[in-house]
Amino acid sequence: MSSFVFGNNVNREDTENLGPRRVKQVNTGLTTRNAPKRAALGSISNNIRVQPSRAAKTGVENVGQDENAFVKSAKIFGGQENKPFSIFVEEQPARQPLKAVTRSTNVTKPAATLCDITSLVRPPLGPISTATEDGAVCQDVEFDSPMVLDSTIEEIEETRPLDRESIITTVPEYAKEIYSYLREAELKNRPKPGYMKKQQDITNSMRSILVDWMVEVSEEYKLHRETLFLAVNYIDRFLSQMSVQRSKLQLVGAASMFLASKYEEIYPPDVGEFSYITDDTYTKKQVLRMESLVLKVLSFDVAVPTTNWFCDNLLKECQADEKTRALAMFLAELTMVDADIYLKYLPSVIASSAVFLARYALGQEAWPASLSQSSQYEVNQFASCLTELHQTYCNAHKHPQQALVEKYKTSKFHEVSDFQKHPPPSSLPFMS
Repeated sequence: MSSFVFGNNVNREDTENLGPRRVKQVNTGLTTRNAPKRAALGSISNNIRVQPSRAAKTGVENVGQDENAFVKSAKIFGGQENKPFSIFVEEQPARQPLKAVTRSTNVTKPAATLCDITSLVRPPLGPISTATEDGAVCQDVEFDSPMVLDSTIEEIEETRPLDRESIITTVPEYAKEIYSYLREAELKNRPKPGYMKKQQDITNSMRSILVDWMVEVSEEYKLHRETLFLAVNYIDRFLSQMSVQRSKLQLVGAASMFLASKYEEIYPPDVGEFSYITDDTYTKKQVLRMESLVLKVLSFDVAVPTTNWFCDNLLKECQADEKTRALAMFLAELTMVDADIYLKYLPSVIASSAVFLARYALGQEAWPASLSQSSQYEVNQFASCLTELHQTYCNAHKHPQQALVEKYKTSKFHEVSDFQKHPPPSSLPFMS
């Protein structure tokens, strides 16, 4: 671990009194247990970011910039006036009377209409007719051979366009190769377990408060879940290599979330927003300088597989419903708060444990063969992580940080963190 330290020396205080919500008190070292609490983010107005207008300018600014100015001149092309073009309109031919359609008497197979064929592929949209060269409308199509109907249906099936939108995110042709690559990538981009023992001025409790504050920030700005997981990954990897003082810990968190937002979000919050949410304790310049340092320490490796990705992939494999998805994500996010417990596990192991426990808690088959095949894990391979996750689940309401519990109590997440409606299981199947 490098000996680089940010900020001035600050006397070590009680770890329970440290919190990103009271930034001014943290920086001065005057943390008191009875101090009034300040809202985590204050009053934030969610202003809509309007894209810059790309319309043509009007008024004085448009002088000399009209591309069609030569058309508007009075006389062009040798003194001839610019006359408008005449539009040619083709006259519609007179309708001819319909001719009677004769049926063949030597057909053994009943006549099949074109509507009958298309109804096998998609619901009919109404009567379908085809026009011949002489203007007659043929409403019935007859087949002299029984094989004509089958071959026509096969041709229609082959010419039907493939619904790429439904499978573009799964990429079934390369699903196994992608999963194998991400399993290798999670080994290369993981923080060091137990790095907090080498930190001189911060503790696991301080980190838990920081992550709890980041959960509130992500909810306030409506950031994606992946953004939160990426930001926590950047923090842990940065703290694994750099020694940071408590007065700069929140700056590391703000810069990491700013970096993750720019990578994951379509419209990331401005750097000024991340300066504001720290109660203007850090300036924009400080956030940008810390972001640059984080990138250098991480060697610009910001595209890393997270627990959220593995969990989402397993939920798609088992076609989980919304309640199972919400509970699995709640359990996965709980593991971000306690670094001293879960940093020793890979993201894929944590995701497998979260999906297993969520399905078991809701009365479903916990680990079917399809999940075992897609995740390449058996239950005994993540049993220890599953046991600790079950204890964290049961003690979630007793944890000092309650941002995640309050987040998943809403109807948006089916109130999965409400233990009165969804109590956690008393024991696991392999423990009973």
